[in-house]
Amino acid sequence: MEEEKGELVRSLTDAVNQIAPIGDYRCAVKKEFCNLARRLKLLTPMFEEIRESKEQIPEETVKALVSLKEALVSAKELLRFGSEGSKIYLTYYCLLCFRRFFEVVKLRVNGGKRGEMERERSREVVLEAMILNWVVIVTVFALDFKLELYYNTVLERDQIMHKFHEVTARVEQALSGISYENLDISDEVKEQVELVLAQFRRAKGRVDVPDVELYEDLLSLYNKSNDAAADPDVLRRLAEKLQLVGIAELTQESLALHEMVSASCGDPGETFEKMSNLLKIIKDFVQTENPNLDASAREKNLPSSSGQATTDGNHKTPVIPDDFRCPISLELMKDPVIVSTGQTYERSCIEKWLEQGHGTCPKTQQTLSSPALTPNYVLRSLIAQWCEANGIEPPKRPGSSRPNKTTSACSPAERTKIEILLRKLASSSSEDQRMAAGEIRLLAKRNADNRVAIAEAGAIPLLVTLLSTPDSRTQEHAVTALLNLSICEENKGSIISFGAVPGIVQVLKKGSMEARENAAAALFSLSVVDENKVTIGASGAIPPLVTLLSEGTQRGKKDAATALFNLCIYQGNKGKAVRAGVVPTLMRLLREPGGGMVDEALAILAILSSHPEGKSAIGAAEAVPVLVDVIGNGSPRNRENAAAVLVHLCAGDQQHLAEAQELGVMGPLMDLAQNGTDRGKRKAAQLLERMSRFVEQQKLAQAQAEAQAQQSQSQSQSEIQQPHPPSVAYTVDR
Repeated sequence: MEEEKGELVRSLTDAVNQIAPIGDYRCAVKKEFCNLARRLKLLTPMFEEIRESKEQIPEETVKALVSLKEALVSAKELLRFGSEGSKIYLTYYCLLCFRRFFEVVKLRVNGGKRGEMERERSREVVLEAMILNWVVIVTVFALDFKLELYYNTVLERDQIMHKFHEVTARVEQALSGISYENLDISDEVKEQVELVLAQFRRAKGRVDVPDVELYEDLLSLYNKSNDAAADPDVLRRLAEKLQLVGIAELTQESLALHEMVSASCGDPGETFEKMSNLLKIIKDFVQTENPNLDASAREKNLPSSSGQATTDGNHKTPVIPDDFRCPISLELMKDPVIVSTGQTYERSCIEKWLEQGHGTCPKTQQTLSSPALTPNYVLRSLIAQWCEANGIEPPKRPGSSRPNKTTSACSPAERTKIEILLRKLASSSSEDQRMAAGEIRLLAKRNADNRVAIAEAGAIPLLVTLLSTPDSRTQEHAVTALLNLSICEENKGSIISFGAVPGIVQVLKKGSMEARENAAAALFSLSVVDENKVTIGASGAIPPLVTLLSEGTQRGKKDAATALFNLCIYQGNKGKAVRAGVVPTLMRLLREPGGGMVDEALAILAILSSHPEGKSAIGAAEAVPVLVDVIGNGSPRNRENAAAVLVHLCAGDQQHLAEAQELGVMGPLMDLAQNGTDRGKRKAAQLLERMSRFVEQQKLAQAQAEAQAQQSQSQSQSEIQQPHPPSVAYTVDR
């Protein structure tokens, strides 16, 4: 049963983790999809606390969680479509639904013989209904890629909710079926889930009004021929609203358009041609309005559509002939290749298409008889001639020149120095290794350019190897160099991927005091990335961090505390920290006069108190007197954290409530509720409410006890005052 619970909670967590990185939703569904994703991500703390709990989950809650898992899978697919789908495709079918719906309305309204006022009123009613269900119609239709589905759903309102709205309803129903009172989760998490549930209930059936102007603009261009002039204002609005104003965005839209058209069940030929033509119109307009767009794209290593090198702001970019554009990216081809159907594409684009598992020609949708790609030398020559005639630098083939991947501004002399140091790092001489590690440590500390250059030169795996060296000084240099390199965000992933964490943990356990301090700081730096919190926690880093927090120098304690705080943000690490004995250490730091660790200790306790093991350990450490003192006399942030800890301790525990009341917490809490930080005010209000309920219960219990005592006393007095029956003399007749 425990294994089944673990697997269920793990699958729920995985589903939300897969939803979390999805974003950049298309404008037609942006608000609704963003709200859905945000609400689902707020469920993660509940899953983590259920996983950590030792108590059995009620059967009805298990069923609700299974339903929730199924709803999350549907939500993930829905959100992924809203993020990766073609902007033009999605918006166009919004328009198609809009037009078809209005035609149905017009036929129904005008077909009768009612008066003009009645017809107008009917139009308003139907339009209101259409607006209420608009985004749902679009999502259903675009997800299924079938015109038949649209014609069924547009006239049957009950079927419209089967994608977006149905997902919302299924999540809301599953959350409603969970018995939160019987779950071993903290009050804060319970309040958060209840808030999410309330938001889902309010969201049912509520959809924002669509951008009618956007759909009308798109329709005005959709059927326009290549020769017809388009209104610049319309093009400008479309490019801005569809967020197609840069080369990268236009290229991504082209790829997404091909992907969706390929997935269509119907014949994509005419649809693809019209949408592709629309995308070309928008792209030509964007390039004409921004003649330096391609030059700036090359500076950022983005694919250039024309290879134009001019920076003259008044120069108009020449329109690229359609035959010179790749049908996928719509950009000037650098390395044109022919596929088996005879169509020509840019090599990188068609290779990406084939790598995604497609076996058809993107333009014709014919099955490719072979994946072979044949260079189109004739077209490449024609493109070069056209570029020369128009004063444009011919596009260079990928791989014809070595791309400069380095983003560092180090001079050649500095790069040479780094390469020499790396050779010494790899040498067998311990002296050379110590000297080189120390030099790299200083170079990495100096500036960001050095950090990038050192990592690109290949120093990280060599430094990781030196973490296990028996030379303590070399070990210290190596771990500190990794700390300095980790300041660069791009280097964090490399340090983790080269397996540095176990070595850093070993230094944290066995190294010199300075090495241990810098190892703790390195773990803190790496744990800024959320997924690294899991890796570091699983590596056994938490117990030696607790040891350093207890016995280190002031700097070491600070480094250990910041690392522990960061790691314990992840729910799975909280239990590890408690079992490593962090709570007694934190309580000792709180009680140390002038110890300088009160801020850090309270911040960590506030995080741990939301965990069942943390709450129990803090309660056993007799923390209430210290917390009450901080609430009354601490800094604003410390008062806030102390109140947060006390909220968790007093949840369902009258002993701690009574102790806090006896220590006079009511006055400081009232002051915090009025003058504290926003979070401090909320925590104070929660505590005051619990205190009030506790006082009322005490008064009620005292009143009942007094009444019972008075009743018992009255009964006793009644028995004493009651007269005895008179004695009777019996005579015996002798």
